[in-house]
Amino acid sequence: MTTQAPVVDMTNISISFPGVKALDRVNFRMFPGEVHSLMGENGAGKSTMIKALTGVYPIDSGSIMLDGKPLVISGPAQAQEAGISTVYQEVHLLTNLSVAENIMLGREPRRGAAIDWRAMRARAAEILDGLNLDIDPASQLGSHSLAVQQLVAIARAIDVQAKVLILDEPTSSLDVDEVSELFRVIRSLKEDGVAILFVSHFLEQVYEISDRLTVLRNGQLVGEYLTDEILRIELVHKMIGKDIAVLSDLDRKARAPISEESEEMPFVQAIGLGRKGSIAPVDLDVYEGEVVGLAGLLGSGRTELARLLSGADRPDHGELKIGGRALRLRTPRLALKSRIAYSSENRRSEGIIEDLSVRDNIVLALQADRGWFRRIPRKRQDELAASYIQALNIRPPDPDAIVKNLSGGNQQKVLLARWLAVAPRLLILDEPTRGIDVGAKAEIQKLVSDLAENGMSVVFISAELEEVLRLSHRIVVMRDREKVADIVNDDVTVGQIMTLIASGAES
Repeated sequence: MTTQAPVVDMTNISISFPGVKALDRVNFRMFPGEVHSLMGENGAGKSTMIKALTGVYPIDSGSIMLDGKPLVISGPAQAQEAGISTVYQEVHLLTNLSVAENIMLGREPRRGAAIDWRAMRARAAEILDGLNLDIDPASQLGSHSLAVQQLVAIARAIDVQAKVLILDEPTSSLDVDEVSELFRVIRSLKEDGVAILFVSHFLEQVYEISDRLTVLRNGQLVGEYLTDEILRIELVHKMIGKDIAVLSDLDRKARAPISEESEEMPFVQAIGLGRKGSIAPVDLDVYEGEVVGLAGLLGSGRTELARLLSGADRPDHGELKIGGRALRLRTPRLALKSRIAYSSENRRSEGIIEDLSVRDNIVLALQADRGWFRRIPRKRQDELAASYIQALNIRPPDPDAIVKNLSGGNQQKVLLARWLAVAPRLLILDEPTRGIDVGAKAEIQKLVSDLAENGMSVVFISAELEEVLRLSHRIVVMRDREKVADIVNDDVTVGQIMTLIASGAES
């Protein structure tokens, strides 16, 4: 262990919400010039710990020390003034303003009453140059990729002389090259003595960038470890507190894939289905009890195809048949009438209603399907909520809990419960496990397998090819918004899928 004094020292931190103990006498510390990963399942207390450190949540008991002095703050602004900056998974910057304006927002240099634009761009260029980032300060932020926006957010955080930088799921939407650039910047900040709190569900990335790990489970401290002294298998076991064989030995309980010689009619048939400027015409069959995985890079057309199948977007050519009958799904509500449910990748903007309860979120689609003048009786709402809370292991198991207070994994389970409540025959899942922990991911994967075993058709989208291969009977490969392959998953490897994505043709 290091002999340095910690820059952050949180001791016996406890925080409670109605019906749940979010943190229970947890200790946590960070050292200068070190990358520290906070690990645990969704609901373990990671977000609560961060919000306690940044002043979003007051602590019920315990103490927080910064540079050896008591830290008493009442909000993120005060935390930033004290030297604690946070960059969230969803970048909270103004994309209609320039890079320089975003970096200096609220701290613009002035000449009298007016903003000194030249000085502002010069200062922004100096900050970017210090991080070896080749970004034009005068360019509009929205013209850059999400990865560049993340780096601009870090540049803004560093400009306030941050002693502690918190990166909350910074790589969830980045590709390999973008992650490498982010890690280069992190290492540069580390050399400058900044303490960096790194939160991620990607174990390989945690092991690549982190010096130290703290593991939480159910609001309690499991332990603090040096990264190079704890095996991955041991870390995952400590995170989930149970055997992880469910991840590697997930049984494909669903029935065998339909052979090309079968006379059975597909439940869903897309024939030349496409939308100009969005996706080229696609043919796709989905049978009952079959999991069809959509594989491809970000922007390959996976989501565009899902939205056409679900009525979220209207095709301008082609045909869609459900049970052999041609349908025009102009809206998601019409799709629901045909028992097609779509869970969007945009969980927050197109999924959960943050200020409603777990119960209200679960029954929302079913109520919309019935019509708002035929209210679902409260007793039936309670029965549905209790049933899915238990079946999906939603935590806390409180139907009155406000969804925005739940962890990301539990929010995802609430969203799945909503669609399962309408008893769909086709369930379209777009990135249902993104940004959630290992344990919750395993539970959702098992749920998909069980649903298919019971006859439900599933279209499954994930950026993680291993996950697509684990679950799918058939894999449709998308590239440049075109379908380039449709293959039976008969011991298909990640390498084969990657070759198809790269070449655009079956070998």
